[in-house]
Amino acid sequence: MKDAEHGKSKKPGKSGERSAAEGFGARPLRELLRVTPGERPDLGGIDPSATPGGPVDKAAGVAATALLAPPLGSLQERLYAASTAGDRRRVLLVLQGMDTSGKGGTLKHVIGLFNPSGCRIKAFKAPTEEELGHPFLWRIKQELPRPGEIGIFDRSHYEDVLIARVRELVPRNRVRARYAQINRFEKALADDGVTVVKVFLHIGYEEQRARLLQRLDNPDKHWKFNVGDIEERTVWPAYQEAYEVALERCSTDEAPWYVVPSDRKWYRNWAISTLLREHLDDIDPQYPKGEFDVEECRRRLLAS
Repeated sequence: MKDAEHGKSKKPGKSGERSAAEGFGARPLRELLRVTPGERPDLGGIDPSATPGGPVDKAAGVAATALLAPPLGSLQERLYAASTAGDRRRVLLVLQGMDTSGKGGTLKHVIGLFNPSGCRIKAFKAPTEEELGHPFLWRIKQELPRPGEIGIFDRSHYEDVLIARVRELVPRNRVRARYAQINRFEKALADDGVTVVKVFLHIGYEEQRARLLQRLDNPDKHWKFNVGDIEERTVWPAYQEAYEVALERCSTDEAPWYVVPSDRKWYRNWAISTLLREHLDDIDPQYPKGEFDVEECRRRLLAS
């Protein structure tokens, strides 16, 4: 993914955001946001407040996201319907990012566009004693979406090459081995019909501080504040490096990574919704044909 594709966003003027002339949807969003396999992205050179390929401003972005609800709902229904006839395809959305980057907000504003009965959501916390007794991918495998479902991971197996690397929870050579294990795991998922959509929510250092301060300023948000977040900020550069390495080594043709600038929440919501729309369009699930005589059933119903 080239820095120029993300670009540096202009500071809002009196008109608010970019002009309509700068374009909206000219290229598939996944081409703009995708991390090229084998290339290490420079997160420091990607503006977290940029809006690559997006609507011209917040109002347009919110409206565009709302307009995605009907096609996303239809695609989800078709995906689930196809599974009743043996289609094993499903979607797994992986959300990673620093604290306050918007994983929870994505669940609320993006996954809220879907029928919840067809979604399988898992927020991964620190591993339990039982989980620590198994290989690191064990607990991930227990939560995978079933055929026809849309799975969402709030954090994921990537924690085992992120915090494990930064905090040196395991030897560095074990962390290095995990990248290849992850790639093999995700390829096996793709081979089994899972469309893996991995999103790194790219938030800026200053924006994170502002969001943490908002939580402190609002007593109703104190439950969301973690004192440990302050300590994590002291190793911000190490986390950025850990993410760059993970994005470089684990963005593959089968399971690419996408970097979504997330300082602007409206853009984050639109971008992830659009990425899901593009991938579901590619799957193109179809309603299965009924294996019964429609006219005979109609006749019997009318006669009953």
